[in-house]
Amino acid sequence: MKISKGISLFGLAAVVLMMTIAAKCSTKPENSSNARWSVQVDRVDPGDVDLEPSFRIAIYESLLDELNKTKRFKQVFRDGDRSASEVSDLLILKTTVQKYTAGSETRRAVTTISGATKLTVGSQLVTRDGQVILERNFDGNVRFMGNNLRATHNLAHNVAKTIKQSRLQVLSQPAPAQSGEGSASSKRT
Repeated sequence: MKISKGISLFGLAAVVLMMTIAAKCSTKPENSSNARWSVQVDRVDPGDVDLEPSFRIAIYESLLDELNKTKRFKQVFRDGDRSASEVSDLLILKTTVQKYTAGSETRRAVTTISGATKLTVGSQLVTRDGQVILERNFDGNVRFMGNNLRATHNLAHNVAKTIKQSRLQVLSQPAPAQSGEGSASSKRT
């Protein structure tokens, strides 16, 4: 009986020690390039594409949702949020629609080779002074089953995933001003 109690106590001590070591190893110091930034999502610029307002709104809302899910930023702000002006390390996500192919849910349900909804956007993550941090093109598609607006969710998921995996460091000179509707970020002096 004494031997089994000794083994049990030894085993318990070993488990506690391993858990303590694992906790210390998994607690990484916070990477300054990850957690120091907050982000403001500008309204989606339709560019030269004839895009339904519901798709622009869906892209915008999906971007906000997916960026929040990444836990990459201290805060995620909407365009025009006045509290964003008080944040020192703010990035601005600018999104411009480049291509849009309207799909058909009915066609997708009947056949798997037609009816796809396709979206392509160009996104820039810039600092307040226009320094480009990240610039890429992203696609969002619905090829098989699903609502046409599902393409906006897929697009936002691709944007957020890339941002989450990227090192956010200043890459280049100021970006040109975004055309179309003026945003709160471009009106600041």
